[in-house]
Amino acid sequence: MSIALEGLQVTLRTPGADVPLVQDVSFRIEPGQVLGLVGESGAGKSLTASALIGLVAPPVRITAGQLTVRARAVSLDSPEAIRPLRGKEVGFVPQDPFTSLDPLFRVGDQLVETLRAHLPLDRVAARERAVQLFADVGLPSPAERFSHYPHQLSGGMRQRVAIALALCAQPALVIADECTTALDVSTQAQIVSLLARLVEERGTSVLLITHDLGVVGELATEVAIMYAGRIVERAPLGPLLRAPRHPYTRALLDAVPRIGGEVGGALPAIPGTMPRPGALPPGCAFHPRCPRASERCKNERPPLERSGDSELACWHPLEAGASRG
Repeated sequence: MSIALEGLQVTLRTPGADVPLVQDVSFRIEPGQVLGLVGESGAGKSLTASALIGLVAPPVRITAGQLTVRARAVSLDSPEAIRPLRGKEVGFVPQDPFTSLDPLFRVGDQLVETLRAHLPLDRVAARERAVQLFADVGLPSPAERFSHYPHQLSGGMRQRVAIALALCAQPALVIADECTTALDVSTQAQIVSLLARLVEERGTSVLLITHDLGVVGELATEVAIMYAGRIVERAPLGPLLRAPRHPYTRALLDAVPRIGGEVGGALPAIPGTMPRPGALPPGCAFHPRCPRASERCKNERPPLERSGDSELACWHPLEAGASRG
């Protein structure tokens, strides 16, 4: 059964008014599929992930949204409703596992406790399952690593432990939040390969949050582009990379360095900066940075409209047949 998020709204409560941080975010992920959520820092990607597992705290609050997992619909504005999903139905792989793993406990014990919290296992069975999970995620000498503390493991090993923790209760959805950012290039490749294998073998739905379009190209089956708290384009991976329709998506792709490009030249960049929450411009939030902006863009916010298997929020989209230059 597919994972469905509908109408997620996250706000920041201030003395003057509530400031919208994430606005009307919706998507669907089929089993065994990977949705890449992409955008610049400050777009609202990680906040969306935190909202899905209820890890937001005042003054930030979830004001609306419904998550459907295994045919069970849960209101995200209810912490009591979200709590049973965390870990069991929705797994989470953090950006930096060193800060999420408890430094005072062995990694194996942390996995055993997580297993016993979600599954009817005694300690012996949980330990056997934990060692097998460490082997499944490619942790070398899993029985030996079981007794190690987080600081005794390399960054790549800690990330594999975090993936094992996220998968241990066989969740329907795994959220991977910038899970390759803190790793070197070779370790990144290993983690990407591991995630691809696990998705294929287990049929898990994955929400992959990243700013790395290379990782998206390796893992994602569909991509959602986020800007200033809203999804502005969503499409299958191939069509989006070949012929993006939103000017922001095109700008992100054009900013990726290319092999064979000019040596020593300036890297392409999107002019301007992401608007701050509470200071969004009227109309389309991207219009101050957009070369195609018109008066309508400055005054009217484009709705996210569906066309076939894609969605787009833009008054002046690029031609459907236009390829990346």
